[in-house]
Amino acid sequence: MTEPFTEITLDYNDDVATLALNRPEALNAITPTMLGELNRALSDISAQPSTRFVILTGAGRAFSAGVDLKALGDRELVDGKVGDILDVPARRVIAQIEALPQPVIARVNGFCFTGALELALACDLMIAADKARIGDTHAKWGLRPTWGMSQRLPMRVGIAKARELSLTARTLTGADAVALGLANQVVPLDELDKAIATLIDEMRPNSAESFVAYKDLYRQAENRGQAAGLHYEATTDYAFTDSGERLAEFRK
Repeated sequence: MTEPFTEITLDYNDDVATLALNRPEALNAITPTMLGELNRALSDISAQPSTRFVILTGAGRAFSAGVDLKALGDRELVDGKVGDILDVPARRVIAQIEALPQPVIARVNGFCFTGALELALACDLMIAADKARIGDTHAKWGLRPTWGMSQRLPMRVGIAKARELSLTARTLTGADAVALGLANQVVPLDELDKAIATLIDEMRPNSAESFVAYKDLYRQAENRGQAAGLHYEATTDYAFTDSGERLAEFRK
């Protein structure tokens, strides 16, 4: 990157990019600066053809505790919204995560609340530590979601359970998150990296071009509903260059 990061880190290792929220002293609470850096980093990742997988996580003992309201200074919160200073760049971060050609794995190592959960919900997969604590706590602070929680949480857990989680501001364990369909796996914290590496190894032999198609098609399924999604699947083309090579041995 042309400028150093101060509130995130971005590391490339072979075909994996690891993007970490890096304010451990503040439980990686989200600031406008952090969101700006995330947007720059995601743009960089999208331009790396050798990168096939992305991990989003937090430094220290938290994924992120959510929005850092102290970073807003004396700004008045209107109608329960944190305001455009956070909303605009956060929505762009989420749109970039969803639009990346690579599968994005949320590595939820600890606290993951409210705005942080909205970032994690934008990822394709979520692996949670058993010590993770996850929740939508907007109502606890007299706030309302503005980054997509009201749409993405019901997609994961169902509308009735989403209402329950949001209205109670309940904190879930990693095991709870898996049971509800919010996360894909729960493992002990000291096995989290191994579990993610195993998952990536399972995906690695597969076509990156298939990943692009699946990410887009599943996004359409979430956003358009079944009828429109089926039409989109049947009528949308993607650029594939490796099908012949992958199928050749079965066509002899």
